[in-house]
Amino acid sequence: MPMPTPPNIPSTSAAYSQLAGLTVAAQGSGDGYDRDLFPHWISQGNSCNTREVVLERDGTNVVVGSDCYPDSGTWYSPYDGDNWSQASDVDIDHVVPLANAWRSGASSWTTSEREDFANDLDNPQLIAVTDNVNQSKGDDGPEDWKPPLTSYYCTYAKMWVKVKSVYDLTVTSAEKSALTDMLDTC
Repeated sequence: MPMPTPPNIPSTSAAYSQLAGLTVAAQGSGDGYDRDLFPHWISQGNSCNTREVVLERDGTNVVVGSDCYPDSGTWYSPYDGDNWSQASDVDIDHVVPLANAWRSGASSWTTSEREDFANDLDNPQLIAVTDNVNQSKGDDGPEDWKPPLTSYYCTYAKMWVKVKSVYDLTVTSAEKSALTDMLDTC
């Protein structure tokens, strides 16, 4: 089954360069964070919301109804290697979790900027994965959580670094070290 491929995953050398350019700082406060401050799953202008667009993009043989929700299809979760035939078994992961972004600089963004981040279809920020794997990740960074499949460390780190770079978010020293180790598997 084809692996979901979010857009604009950088090359390994570009990811190392982007990682080197990130500001290392202590993790900011979570004070004031609320998931609702990041409006997500907004309409994408075609009566489909962001979640539905990613489900269609990341699935195979996806058939959507008039409501844009997938009626059928299959989804491969690159985090754990599982396959799913029900969209309800799949979560859309924010590669850099919303709460992590908040603590890394998004607390100073406007609501519009946070909405753009939470619905970013142009960068590797959204990916369809097994729901309970996404839930086990929570808002952890790669220093505390990595995909169960070690073979996906490289791609995951490249996606994480790209998103942090695009949005000028900070990384902690432990996060940077974990990302370096993951990129070293490429």
